[in-house]
Amino acid sequence: MVSQTAAKSMFTRRKMLKITRAENGEVVFTVSGRLGAENLAELETQFSSEASGRRIVLDLRELTLVDQDAVNFLVRCEADDIQLKDCPAYIREWITRERSQG
Repeated sequence: MVSQTAAKSMFTRRKMLKITRAENGEVVFTVSGRLGAENLAELETQFSSEASGRRIVLDLRELTLVDQDAVNFLVRCEADDIQLKDCPAYIREWITRERSQG
């Protein structure tokens, strides 16, 4: 397990995040790279710009690193019926842990 200090250090070195949008009846946002507190506002803006009632899917297949704020955000996404697709196992475990503690 990586310490929080080491994880923060990794985040500071490369803050790269790519968000792509596709639609086919539902809106799919594919997130690639590192998702941290500094990127969450952008994702929230993207989600809120979608028409009400449209199903949103967040494809996490290419997500490589998250921080605590990002995990909390993903927990809220699921609570808001945003589907997390292809969520990496370590992130899914972290989400499950957060949900059971909260």
